[in-house]
Amino acid sequence: MSDKLTQDTINSTVWNACDSFRGTLDPSQYKDYILTMLFVKYITDVHKEKREEYEKKYKGDKTRVERALKHERFKMPVESSFDFLYEKRNAENLGELINIALENIEDENRAKLDKVFRNIDFNSEPFLGRTKDRNRRLKNLLKDFVGLDLRPSNLEGNDVIGDSYEYLISNFASDAGKKAGEFYTPSQVSTLLAKLVEPQEENRIYDPTCGSGSLLLKAAKEVGTQNFSLSGQEVNGSTWALARMNMFLHGRDKAVIEWGDTLNNPLHKENDKLKKFDVVVANPPFSLDKWGAENASSDQFGRFYRGVPPKSKGDYAFITHMIESLNENGRAGVVLPHGVLFRGSSEGKIRKALIEENLLKAVVGLPANMFYGTGIPACILIFDKNKGDNTNVLFIDASREFSNGKNQNVLRDEDIKKIVATFKGGKSIDKYAYVATFDEIKENDYNLNIPRYVDTFEEEEPIDIAATQTKIASIKTEMEKVEEEMKKYLKELGF
Repeated sequence: MSDKLTQDTINSTVWNACDSFRGTLDPSQYKDYILTMLFVKYITDVHKEKREEYEKKYKGDKTRVERALKHERFKMPVESSFDFLYEKRNAENLGELINIALENIEDENRAKLDKVFRNIDFNSEPFLGRTKDRNRRLKNLLKDFVGLDLRPSNLEGNDVIGDSYEYLISNFASDAGKKAGEFYTPSQVSTLLAKLVEPQEENRIYDPTCGSGSLLLKAAKEVGTQNFSLSGQEVNGSTWALARMNMFLHGRDKAVIEWGDTLNNPLHKENDKLKKFDVVVANPPFSLDKWGAENASSDQFGRFYRGVPPKSKGDYAFITHMIESLNENGRAGVVLPHGVLFRGSSEGKIRKALIEENLLKAVVGLPANMFYGTGIPACILIFDKNKGDNTNVLFIDASREFSNGKNQNVLRDEDIKKIVATFKGGKSIDKYAYVATFDEIKENDYNLNIPRYVDTFEEEEPIDIAATQTKIASIKTEMEKVEEEMKKYLKELGF
């Protein structure tokens, strides 16, 4: 039996470390401290193992060892290691020492970790309490992690740490409730969306609202090789940092994750124009208010020529950005509320234009209560710039097939497989899917509300009126007999 650390052991150990902060901070806040410390512990142990290998190889020749370490994935300053911080766990300025350690790690790994730790402060009084309380919490955190030997040779699997990171982010999202939507898309939704856009070898893959990066990583997993590129942008600084660390832990060091507002300041550009991608995926914030409509008409990238979405609902602003970021054969998949399917005014105008341009390929209705922070049902829209002469749109109603989870409903593996098989088959299925022609959609005034196309009405069993009346009469007779018996017994008891 293997003595190596399993996924479950790491997951449970690190999750228990959250006790140092529970009741003090919101999960959406303390996740940054936990995940950052897991990151530091991991890179410390990786670096330690590499040093041991080179010391053995070069028989203790320090010069050759240090030279070899400079060519590794990252550099670890001695006074930034987890081991050094653990030795200093009783220091009065422990929070400050951790901050300095993180800053030094950044400085030594600019290309990969620049500014990653700038949004977290281990010496914060407002978040972690006054000196005595803060030091106690940080000391407990270090003690929670010290027993984990995260050297690669001690791990059961190649992606254990990356998967633990995903596990923690998922659990933090569950605890954080409404705030979780800012950084996490439910795993099964990410998996489904990644399969529907069918990423291929050599594809450029992009997520304009990448959160902690889970959707990008799911898309990467679908490719099947390492020959692709990942790009993303995230507006929230601490979430952007999580995405950068998440990419690093999954071995996606070359992923380009930018920090900024995608709608108002897109940062993935080529020759001062939007960079073009083969695959674009996103789970943007639902119906974002104040997204920047006031500047859309003068957008330097010309994204809003189909119309400007309402200032209180940014859904079609994100759709438009995604479409304009596709190359001539590109595919896009986006998760949004059902309102995008039927709302009128400027949104209706944009929706009509997208359909007339033959860009929409499929609409998938998801179950309600799947997303953190909202119980409303959502849908997935799939766009394809290479539909050819096929102007049909496939509608899938997957809203009734799911498992009831602890806090959210969950798509099961069989549910995902059925959706994907139906999407690839491209045919109508009674009470589940319908292939609508362009003319049908036009007749519906470009309204994409799924019940207009997929009839899920179940006919009720015909009722035998005569038999029912007979049964009612029989029940009445039985009740009369029981009442007579009750009167008899009560009389015998003296009532």
